[in-house]
Amino acid sequence: MAQSILVVDDEPHIREVVTFALERAGLVTTTARNGAEALVALRRNRIDLIVLDIGMPEMDGLEVCRQVRKTSQVPILFLSARDEEVDRVVGLEIGGDDYVTKPFSPRELVARVRAILKRMAGGGGATPAALEHGRIRLDRQSHSVAAGGVPIELTAREFNLLAALLARPENVFSREQLMDITYGPGVYVSERTIDSHIRNIRAKFAAAGYSGVVTTVHGVGFKCGPASEGSL
Repeated sequence: MAQSILVVDDEPHIREVVTFALERAGLVTTTARNGAEALVALRRNRIDLIVLDIGMPEMDGLEVCRQVRKTSQVPILFLSARDEEVDRVVGLEIGGDDYVTKPFSPRELVARVRAILKRMAGGGGATPAALEHGRIRLDRQSHSVAAGGVPIELTAREFNLLAALLARPENVFSREQLMDITYGPGVYVSERTIDSHIRNIRAKFAAAGYSGVVTTVHGVGFKCGPASEGSL
């Protein structure tokens, strides 16, 4: 069954360009003109990924993302006409998985969509399907993470980043290495973006009673921490 993409943008031309590119790539699309329509479409349809414009009137894309994350972990790729890093970082911090800045290349957008869908499907090569570290368990096949049996909801990029750390818990990863792991080689993102992902992972585990899941090695990068219950 073809994967289904929800395209949300208040500009008809943008919706047409995006849907044409995605359908040409063999994907099925549903469209929404605003945030309210997007939330209805998500409830009524099977959606595998959302392409979501940030700069919509009334309910902008950031607010749509907040509403979606209350009930769903469906991947979200932001479209933004703004070239300000703060918008992109905020989007990632509240649960977005990637972003493309307008004007964009339809080919690049399709490539980003496919990359996220592939990661969601667990296309991780020779890495074991299930990874365990202390009381943390990550399962690629079910795309689930738990700490002491408590489910932890991660975005696709957070999941991929944590999987890399858990696969080699003794290794220290630089920000550049984590950029390549989470975004693919040749894709530039700010170091602040990686820091945002790490901060989100820590906060989600801390909310479940587990701190220290990722530790900072100053001047080098990040590695797995003890992640023991109640650790600080």
